[in-house]
This record gives sequence, structure tokens and C-alpha cells, in this order.
Amino acid sequence: MLHTGQESADGAGGGDLAVPMAWLYAEYIADELLRTGDLMPPTSFEFRAGRDALALTIFLSDTDGELSGIRVVTQLETWLSLTAYDQPWQDWVGERMAELAAETAKADTPSPDLALAADAWRWLEETELLAPDLDAVPGGGPVIGEDDGPKVWTPAWRLGLPLGHLAIHLF
Repeated sequence: MLHTGQESADGAGGGDLAVPMAWLYAEYIADELLRTGDLMPPTSFEFRAGRDALALTIFLSDTDGELSGIRVVTQLETWLSLTAYDQPWQDWVGERMAELAAETAKADTPSPDLALAADAWRWLEETELLAPDLDAVPGGGPVIGEDDGPKVWTPAWRLGLPLGHLAIHLF
């Protein structure tokens, strides 16, 4: 969904301004789902990881090129299946990003939506967050509170993906 303006800021005809509406809308939907779930403060890195992972899922699953506000509820099951624990989400994102990049190169027009999605994906892959070690051996010792358990540095997408999935369930 690409909207372009026909006039420059001074009112004279000029170059087109491409607005990344599809990405911004996907990010808005993801933000609303996470805020509704009230899983963590919106100012936290964990919230950003969940929002970006969910926005990528929403943006990349839109194969028709138009996110419709009316269709959001009908897409929840698709997003749930894509973000499920046993799905190869990281591979799927890589494949869809490559497909969209190839389509953009073929059309020879820049895609601000794809650029923002690529930035989000890069952040999710390169950023590590300190999180509870969910793979720790059970019974390894007494754990009093959640802050007392073993922690591990985790790629942001590994933390954001289950948060996004849970937010969809809570919606």
C-alpha cells in the first residue's frame, strides 16, 4: 500500500513522496495488539521486540499488498499460526523479505515499506536482550522469584515472537 503526494511542501509540483503506509499500518496493528494484552510497559525493549516481530508477521503475511482494517480480525488465525512456537518463523521472514526485495528490484522502484521492515528485522536479529533461560534444566536448584532464575542473552526476535503470539491470543 503505497501512497504518494503530488505536490512538494511549497505547493509546486515536484517529486513524489512515498509514504510507507503498509508498514506503518502493520506496526499500528501490532502496537494495538500488544497494548491490549498489557503484557509489559510500552517503553520497554521487550515491548519493541514484540511489536517489531508482530509487525513483520503482519506486513509479510499480506500477500495481496493491501492491509484492510476490516480484514484484521480475519487474519488473527493466520498470524497465530505464523508465530506459533513450532514454526520456523525466522526462516519464513528471511524468505519473504528476499521475495519482496526481488519484486522491488524487478519493478525498479524503491519500497519505503520494505526498507522499514528490513530495519526492524535487522534490529530484531542484531539486538540481544537479557531474558529468563527457558531451556534451563528443571530442578537445577531452587528459584524463589522470576528475577532469581538463570538469565541468558537472547536475540530480540526470540523474545518478541512469543510476546506477539500471546498478545494475539489475549486479543
